[in-house]
Amino acid sequence: MSRGAGRRVPRNRSECLSVELLLATGNRHKLDEIQAILADLPFVWKSTQDWPNATEVSEDGDTYDRNALLKAKIWSERSGLWTLADDSGLEVDALDGRPGVRSARYAGPGEDQIDKLLGELRGVAPDARTARFVCTCCLVSPDGDAFSEHGELRGRIALERKGDGGFGYDPVFVPDEYGGLHLAELPADIKNRISHRARALAALRPKLNELRGE
Repeated sequence: MSRGAGRRVPRNRSECLSVELLLATGNRHKLDEIQAILADLPFVWKSTQDWPNATEVSEDGDTYDRNALLKAKIWSERSGLWTLADDSGLEVDALDGRPGVRSARYAGPGEDQIDKLLGELRGVAPDARTARFVCTCCLVSPDGDAFSEHGELRGRIALERKGDGGFGYDPVFVPDEYGGLHLAELPADIKNRISHRARALAALRPKLNELRGE
């Protein structure tokens, strides 16, 4: 993956405020989470919802890296903007790493993702339900230069759902920290510090800071 310098970065705050950053997702929960994690960065935020007639990017790669890069590159080409994309998934040890890169498409039409997961883990002892959330975040410049970083959060799959926060598999994921609380029970500010997506974005911050002129 290219590590080139890309286009010239802004050098002062007034110039920085005009920098638009496209988040290559139409998922409202993910948009809100990423913007909250990066709330201190003074970009002008865009999303795929600003191009309502554009076709969706098929996430058919076999790795998080490939899917994140594909989304970021295609949307950067479409928009002419610096573009940030991510791909993430849940890997369960007792299921040989499933659902993994297919986490968002794990269950069939009309089937609940968590119900399917808990069904596959029926009878698996609590100490054997170890798992991790994994994320790749990819930033692509209008010139096609790409920068990727990774993050993960380890924990286990609970026997039942708890909590009203978060989205996806958060109600049944118990991180190794925070006293056994489910991810969906944690306040948003804590989740946005420890999550796999937050950790990938933290690793990408030096490049984002360079982009904004720091």
